[in-house]
Amino acid sequence: MIPKFLNKFETELKKYKREFVKINAKSLNISAFEDQLDIKTSKFLGFPFYPKSKIYPTDKNGKPMLMAAQINFEEIPQLLNFPENGILQLFLSGANWYEEESKIVYHTKSETESEFLEDFSFINQEDYEYMPILFVHELSFEMSIENAGLTDNQFKFQFGDQDWYEFIDQLSENEQSEFYDYFDASGHKLGGYAEFTQDDPRDYGTRNEDDIQLIQIDSDENIIFGDVGIGHVFISIDSLKTKDFERAYFTWDCQ
Repeated sequence: MIPKFLNKFETELKKYKREFVKINAKSLNISAFEDQLDIKTSKFLGFPFYPKSKIYPTDKNGKPMLMAAQINFEEIPQLLNFPENGILQLFLSGANWYEEESKIVYHTKSETESEFLEDFSFINQEDYEYMPILFVHELSFEMSIENAGLTDNQFKFQFGDQDWYEFIDQLSENEQSEFYDYFDASGHKLGGYAEFTQDDPRDYGTRNEDDIQLIQIDSDENIIFGDVGIGHVFISIDSLKTKDFERAYFTWDCQ
């Protein structure tokens, strides 16, 4: 329910609502090398599905990258413009993930039916020492709707003649708490608004402010992006529609 002090903005704010898929991540408290989940299932960390016909991703030092997230689209509710099948993966450099050294890989449905790697002895357990995701996580999904994301540059709403950070100055402490709860965009998710601890990277550099969020991985007791930070994968809408995931990119920030 919308807070009473926002009632006069309700009609306009409804235009900013977005569907997203909430990711429920259950830590199994096991290392990547103890992963017993199905090779094709959605997960954080663990053994990735990888066709033998593809070259496994390596970092700038030639070290095998480590899978941070795997999303099997057949397991999630359908989101507009997102694939209905295939597997999307986020690989990070175990040594340099904090420098955003990463690789986003998509396997088509036909590729998911091909021969795949089963021997990962080319990866060492110590390579995972500095990974932001500490344990293998089992994932489940549910469709949801959020009101907006205050730090997302695509939420450009004006509260009268004020930006949101100007508007909250006139609210009481309890109202401010309600305000932040109403526009909360934190958590693990597919699509939806992005939450940042600092600035939206789509506001600067070569990135497009219209790029949309593919995946958001938030910090919790078993996931730590620096100082309670958040990881994201973004892509342009055109690249998403054509499944050109080589144009997707990983970014993260922390407090």
